[in-house]
Amino acid sequence: MIRWRGPKAYRKRRHTFQWTGQLTKLQQQAADEMLESVKAGRCHLISAVCGAGKTELLFQSVHYALEKGLRVCIAAPRTDVVLELFPRFQKVFPQTVIHAYYGGAPKQIGYAQLILATTHQLYRFEQAFDVMIVDEADAFPYSFDETLARAVKKAKTAKASTYFITATPSPSLIKEFNHCSFIPKRYHNKPLQVPHFSSLWGYEKSLKRGKIPRKLKEWTEERLTKKEPFLIFFSKVELLKIATPLFQRLHANILAVHAEDPERTQKVLQLRNEEIPGLLTTTILERGITIKNVQVAVVGAESTIFTASALIQIAGRVGRHENYAEGDVVFFHHGITIAMDEAREKIVYNNKVGFSQ
Repeated sequence: MIRWRGPKAYRKRRHTFQWTGQLTKLQQQAADEMLESVKAGRCHLISAVCGAGKTELLFQSVHYALEKGLRVCIAAPRTDVVLELFPRFQKVFPQTVIHAYYGGAPKQIGYAQLILATTHQLYRFEQAFDVMIVDEADAFPYSFDETLARAVKKAKTAKASTYFITATPSPSLIKEFNHCSFIPKRYHNKPLQVPHFSSLWGYEKSLKRGKIPRKLKEWTEERLTKKEPFLIFFSKVELLKIATPLFQRLHANILAVHAEDPERTQKVLQLRNEEIPGLLTTTILERGITIKNVQVAVVGAESTIFTASALIQIAGRVGRHENYAEGDVVFFHHGITIAMDEAREKIVYNNKVGFSQ
């Protein structure tokens, strides 16, 4: 372990803040509450529904910390989240040295005052950050690996506070915080899309026999006809690989992506740029990506890997853009589970709370 003991060269830098957006009333309230916690040096939790604009409400606190000469880290369990956030922070803070660390990241020069990193990359740091923000704190693998929580603790200074942000906080995470902000509504003031359930009996056998089940095929063909980008989630890589050539008979440019795919970043970019019609994916894309007008289907929603929080996050991919605030979320299943019911009930509840204010 090599630890830097030299002067903090970034202390005297000015940080240009270039964001002309307008926060909603709920966003501004949460942003102000978090800023007060940063100033007071106390921990804070922000619980905000998918598409509420969590990233935007961080700008105010990050800018304050940078101007005070504090070193800031925004950590997330998934590479996709880091890749989504990095260009957005570069645009808002164009004169700030910002680095992004994830598996396979290119070499970056300079001494960064703002770092975006996967939680695994925090093993590289010790007592380095004055402000530690953990995004999507309930996501795998962070929520299942205690060593990552220790890495977060090791990477921040002794006096630094931690700030957690997620759409699906666990009860244990909520209990940890005395200071919490809650945003039950999306920034564009439209309701969350409520998933509907559709039985798909024997879907795994059908796929292994070389046939896409009728309902799933019709759903996909409708997306292709309407030219709507789509994500179809599978419970395991094995089934994803079996399904891919079958879907490519419907459209040759349908691609598949999973955690070990070296071209994963490029494929997501192709979908965002409307170069391909859709992606078949595992839960690796359940959060951290925003695709305009995307439609979502889950194949095998009864599988144990699709927890209630995972299903809420998957449903939260739909309707995020203000010009495409509606869309389709379907859970194809071989039997309805408690997790599926919980996910739908939570989304309905958030809509009820959000539109009662």
